[in-house]
Amino acid sequence: MSKIYPDGTRAVSEMSLDIEDGEFMVLVGPSGCGKTTALRMVAGLEDISEGVLKIGERVVNNVPPKDRDIAMVFQSYALYPHLTVYDNIAFSLKLQGEKKAEIARRVKEAAHVLGLESFLDKKPRALSGGQRQRVAMGRAIVRDPQAFLMDEPLSNLDAKLRVQMRAEISRLQTDLGTTTIYVTHDQVEAMTMGDRIAVMRKGELQQVGAPQDLYDRPVNLFVGGFIGSPAMNMLEAQLARSDGTVAVDIGGQRLALGDDGLASRPALRAYEGKTVIVGIRPEHVEDAALSDAPPDRRLRGKVVLTEALGSEIVAHISVEAKPALTEDVRELAQDIGEEIDEDAAEEEGKTTIVGRVGARSSLGIGDTAELAVETGALHFFDPDTGAGIYDEETTKGAS
Repeated sequence: MSKIYPDGTRAVSEMSLDIEDGEFMVLVGPSGCGKTTALRMVAGLEDISEGVLKIGERVVNNVPPKDRDIAMVFQSYALYPHLTVYDNIAFSLKLQGEKKAEIARRVKEAAHVLGLESFLDKKPRALSGGQRQRVAMGRAIVRDPQAFLMDEPLSNLDAKLRVQMRAEISRLQTDLGTTTIYVTHDQVEAMTMGDRIAVMRKGELQQVGAPQDLYDRPVNLFVGGFIGSPAMNMLEAQLARSDGTVAVDIGGQRLALGDDGLASRPALRAYEGKTVIVGIRPEHVEDAALSDAPPDRRLRGKVVLTEALGSEIVAHISVEAKPALTEDVRELAQDIGEEIDEDAAEEEGKTTIVGRVGARSSLGIGDTAELAVETGALHFFDPDTGAGIYDEETTKGAS
C-alpha cells in the first residue's frame, strides 16, 4: 500500500508486508520515515492512496476504523481525565452496548492481568506514567480485537520504566496471542520485543526479518547502521590479497579475513583491489591485552574517551582511516543529532570508532590502544549502492 498526499509527497511507497496471526511485528526507522503513517492506514485514520489492506481475508480499505476490529494504543495515553480507571477501560464496551455484567467481568479481568485492581476507583491524575500506560493497554485488551496497533506507547516514560514496560507488553502479547503492530523509533525496543522487525526509510521498507537476522545480515548500509547500540562503526577500506588470503586494508593497517571471513561472503572476492565500506560492531572489538587474537587481526589507535559502565568499558578510539561518508551515513548521523564535519574528516583521515571492551581493560585517555577485532563478524557494503556484500544473489537483491 502507498500513501500519497495532494502535493505529491509519498509518505509510504509500495509497502508490501504479511503479518502472521498472533505475531508481534515492529515497524522501526528514523523520524519521518513513514512508520506511523503506515500504522494509521491500518487503523483507518489515514486513507490508502494505492494498494489493498486485508485483515484476515477481508479487504478493509473503505471500512471505518470502528468496524475494523482493531484497538490502538497511543503515545499520549489518550485517557479521559474526568473518568475513573474503571470507566476509562470500560468506555469502548459501553459504546458497543455491552451488558453491565459483561463489562464488569472484562474490566476486572484486564485489571487483574495488568495489576490495576487497586486503582480502578482512581482518576488518571493520581497515577504514574507507567500506570496510565497500563490503563491505555487495558482499554485495548477488553475489546478482544483481532489486532493491537501501538504507536510509540513508551516514548513518554523514563528510561527505567521503559525497560519495565517493554517486558510487560511482551509478556502480555505472548499471553494473549493477539496480532500486534508496534511502531517505535527506538531500535533497542524493536530488537527486544519483536518477533520480526520491518525497517523503514523514507517511506520504503528496507528489510524485514527476525531481530537476529537484521543484526547478523543487514541487507544494506542503512539497516546495518540503524540496528545495534552503540551503532556500527563505518570506515572506508580496500580489499587486498595478503599472504595468500584476502585482507581488509584500513588506513594502512591490515586485518586478515582468512577462510572463515570469506566463507559467509563469497561475493567479497569480486571486490579485491577495490574500495568497500567495512562495518565493525562495537561488541566485536576488544582490548588486545585481554585477547589472544593474532597480530594480523588487530587495529591500533589512540584512546580519546572511555566510559566505565561497570560490566564493560565503552572506549572511543581514533584510528588512521577515512570515515564512510555516504548518504546513508549522513542520514543516520542526522537522526541521532550528530553533525559530521566532512571537510575535517577528509583532511585528517581519521575516524573515531567505538569498542565495548572488558571491564578489566586498563585503557585510558591518550593511550595508544591495540584492539583485537573479530574479523569473522565484520560487515562489508558496496560504497556505491550501499548493499551488503554476502553472496552474489544477496548482493544483487539488495542493490
